[in-house]
Amino acid sequence: MYERRRVIVRQARKRGGRMSEDWIGRIPGATSAPAGELARSLSPAHRLLAVCSMVRYRFFLYAGLLPYGLGAAWAYATTGTLDGPIFWSGLAGVVLAVIGVEAFNEYFDSRMGTDRVFNPADLPPMSSAVMWLGIAAFAGALAVGIYLAVRGGWPILAFAWLGGMAAIFYVAPPIRWAYRGLGELVIALSYGPWMVLGSVYLYTGALSGGALLASLVPGFLIMSLAVVNAIPDFHQDTLVGKRNLVVRVGRRRAVALYVGLATAGLVVVPVGVAAGVFPPACLAALLAAPLLVSSARQAGRSYESPRLFVPAIRSIVRCYLVAMVLFMAGILLPAWRFG
Repeated sequence: MYERRRVIVRQARKRGGRMSEDWIGRIPGATSAPAGELARSLSPAHRLLAVCSMVRYRFFLYAGLLPYGLGAAWAYATTGTLDGPIFWSGLAGVVLAVIGVEAFNEYFDSRMGTDRVFNPADLPPMSSAVMWLGIAAFAGALAVGIYLAVRGGWPILAFAWLGGMAAIFYVAPPIRWAYRGLGELVIALSYGPWMVLGSVYLYTGALSGGALLASLVPGFLIMSLAVVNAIPDFHQDTLVGKRNLVVRVGRRRAVALYVGLATAGLVVVPVGVAAGVFPPACLAALLAAPLLVSSARQAGRSYESPRLFVPAIRSIVRCYLVAMVLFMAGILLPAWRFG
């Protein structure tokens, strides 16, 4: 099966022709010049920006910090205190984990040929050093998890184990969640309930229904981001057998899916306020709604063109950032404390 996929990828590259322009259009400042000429023509700063732009999941490198921060904010609102060393240790563990996720995603997707089908340059497989970077990052995250479990109890290891299984096997064999249509759900659980509740337990030693409800805000929003991020890669993912939700439902339905998921994430906020679980100040998170509307309009016009679809992705990313920051700010208001 692996060899057959490689043949399909090579044939697709030969037929790709001008389709590579869409891929180039996703790199700020890039043109359709040959790869060698492009590299020589860019300044060091532009080269760094171009490399960062080729990292498909780069947003998730820092997206995971916000759910962790949400858990810390909830814990502080509950107890009025926050253990500084524990906070920074947990943050270090999250950073190491998301670095490991990114390294594994890039390495194993490269081996499968994913997102390189229409590459303007026939690049060699990614170095095994990237895989070892991921292993080292996950090992560091495990060490942090063990330390925190010693300080706070075994449930912390349970949350770490769930996150590790999701992160390591997102695209890595033998499970490959993303190739089985479960990748988006795994991301939603990892960046939503598992990370937020794990963070809350880390500081309070307890869980609550209110914290679970709060975790649905990043859970739905991050799942929406996972779906929208795959829309421009529809053809590549189809060719290499990556049966994610976009491949299964098609790009047009995927637009409706990601908008619906993001809407659900925002709707959780007024539901929680109405139920008395969140303070009224959290309603400020709804100021992100216009960004969602903008993304939906852009996506409806451009979902068949990867280059033109980029603004829709940027708008939903901003929606996530604005909603999460304002939601956390509302929780942290000193005038309100959980009962």
